[in-house]
Amino acid sequence: MYEVARLLDFVPGPEGTELKLLVPRVNLMEPIITKEITECGIWLDDGRQISAAQRKKIFAMFNDISEWTGYSPKETHEVMKYEYIKYMGCPEFSLSDCSMDFARDFISFLLDHALAYGMWLSDVGINRTDDINRYLYSCLKHKRCCVCGKAGETHHEDAIGMGNNRKKLDDSKHRKICLCRTEHTEAHTIGMTAFSEKYKVYGIIFNDN
Repeated sequence: MYEVARLLDFVPGPEGTELKLLVPRVNLMEPIITKEITECGIWLDDGRQISAAQRKKIFAMFNDISEWTGYSPKETHEVMKYEYIKYMGCPEFSLSDCSMDFARDFISFLLDHALAYGMWLSDVGINRTDDINRYLYSCLKHKRCCVCGKAGETHHEDAIGMGNNRKKLDDSKHRKICLCRTEHTEAHTIGMTAFSEKYKVYGIIFNDN
């Protein structure tokens, strides 16, 4: 279910930020009660329109996906828009005048799709993303190297420590990054600080359990 809401008020606190929202002209009581909904996603839109750089990234992704699937770029455009609308439950949109935040989310969706199927990209994903954290998360989720896009493995930026059993240790609070064997070896060789500076990537909290 996708609804547009207006932010009426907010109160920051030690556990987070309380928001007061208004969904105009829509009564959500029945679906909330019948489906016992207790969680929802929040999308904060700053009103800025899609940038030329974002549009360029999106159409580059369309071209790469079309190369992989055999669809024309125009067909890929329509198919991926449909998949996004179905996934988000959002209304029809245009890439000519959508917001910058909407475009950022759509780029992340396209990248996640490409990573899930192991698609080859004509440029490294770190140059395509508009949200580095989401890109790094997708790489870990789909086990693709965040530097080159090849099949990858989890590298712990926060060391597990000598003598600890990786299968039994709770590493949910440890920063991780997905790297292929070549990049993984380089990270160990030059150190993660130098590696992060070189490739503009870093470890994030990721719980794959």
